[in-house]
Amino acid sequence: MSKVELYTKGHCPYCHRAKALLEQKGVQYTEFKVDVQPELRSEMITRANGGSTVPQIFIGIQHVGGCDDLFALESQNKLDTLLSA
Repeated sequence: MSKVELYTKGHCPYCHRAKALLEQKGVQYTEFKVDVQPELRSEMITRANGGSTVPQIFIGIQHVGGCDDLFALESQNKLDTLLSA
């Protein structure tokens, strides 16, 4: 199972949707809360090649993008393959 990391904020509905999808699939993930630890925001932006909105999702070494990108992978039946790599 690939390592999954998310940069999130507590009040973000897109963050909640992304986490719910991963939890539904039984995926364990590491969550970095940029509203609790604002010093992580610059790390997130660097890793996400300039992406500054949340969530920013990483599976393995691949930057997936945000919530819509995660759901797009799911609808294309590509998410499970990426998670199992």
